Amino acid sequence: MAGPVYTYCPRCATALEMQMMSDRARPTCPACGFIQFHDPKVAVIGLVTCGEHVLLTKRAVNPEIGKWSLPGGFMDAGEMPTAALQRELMEEIGLPVVVNELIEVLPMLVADAAAPDGQVNRGIVLAYAATPRSGTREQLQAHDDVQDVRWFTAETIPPELAFESTQKLIALWREQ
Repeated sequence: MAGPVYTYCPRCATALEMQMMSDRARPTCPACGFIQFHDPKVAVIGLVTCGEHVLLTKRAVNPEIGKWSLPGGFMDAGEMPTAALQRELMEEIGLPVVVNELIEVLPMLVADAAAPDGQVNRGIVLAYAATPRSGTREQLQAHDDVQDVRWFTAETIPPELAFESTQKLIALWREQ
């Protein structure tokens, strides 16, 4: 679940009670009927390729600090996915891209020791194929939450890949 879990109703300040709705318990106000729904987080990532190369970024923040991942990040409210991916790549690595087709929608799994399998799905990751805009392949600079950015061939992919989504998409790219 994303966002704060309320103890008191944000509308009328009555103590919330857990009530079963469908298959899950939700914080509910017995006085005014407010129900807290936990909205999922939505992230976008790009499988950015140029010829025989794929672009990876080395993470400068947790989770998975120091590991390599596909570039991307969280969408902002009111933002469309392709625009979010273009914004994230400009913020993180200064690379303008052409966003092509949606490759896959993946779960955003986060480590959580309290979960039965040690992971909780906090949202979804929209994975897009993308290419650098003409003449921009070499203008890579690590910014924001990235400590390094590089192009790799299928043979030079580093072993320290972050996130199941990156691992799955790199494996798919290698197969093609």
